Amino acid sequence: MSGTIAVLGLGEAGGAIARDLHRAGAHVRGYDPRVTAPDGVFDAADAAEACAGADIVLSVNSAADARDALAQGLPGCAPGTVWADLNTASPGLKADLHRLAEGRVEVLDVAIMAPVPQRGLATPMTVSGTVATDFAVALRSYGAVVDVIDGPVGTAATHKLLRSVFYKGLAAAVVEALAAAHAAGLDEWLRGNITQELVRADASTVERLVTGSVTHAVRRTHEMEAAAELLADLGVPARVTLASRDWLADLAARSD
Repeated sequence: MSGTIAVLGLGEAGGAIARDLHRAGAHVRGYDPRVTAPDGVFDAADAAEACAGADIVLSVNSAADARDALAQGLPGCAPGTVWADLNTASPGLKADLHRLAEGRVEVLDVAIMAPVPQRGLATPMTVSGTVATDFAVALRSYGAVVDVIDGPVGTAATHKLLRSVFYKGLAAAVVEALAAAHAAGLDEWLRGNITQELVRADASTVERLVTGSVTHAVRRTHEMEAAAELLADLGVPARVTLASRDWLADLAARSD
């Protein structure tokens, strides 16, 4: 690979990645209809111009724009160009991009595993697809942190989104609980309690959570129903609380 990389989408994530690639010595061509390219990055007039001459294209738009980005960029891509989709999209959408490319480019599924603004190009990424190893080697030469996951396009997205169910679900539960605690005048107490639980979590925590939920599903279903009533009285939407109640009710039904 010659060292020319196109970045489509120059928002918070794409702009940081394009900037760091340039600083690391890559020739970077960028395009975003709403954002000017960072200093040192060629500011293309459209996606096809950005992709012209690029060995690697990084599509850093959004899941909703992923198909359009591919359609607009393909005319500028030479055969064999690596098209890396970095958008947080479903495995099905990633596979659809591979199908839509019809072999004109090598589509890869890249999952960004942490917030980009704090780390830029050093943000951990995982990649899957037929030329994933070549892509990883090329990006690592500029300082990127890329792990290869064996499997077809969509495999990296599957890993990321399964992880997201936990992390984003946990975040939603904390936000909902603290909102209720604020309404009840117990902010500091609950924040401290949550912090203590997270700090003392260890390798046995996951198994304890799963086993406990199954063993005590009936009792905990009633407990979360009561918690939902409390949040209703406090004027706080009980979205996560009610979802927890419903999951516990399902577990109780399965164990009958």
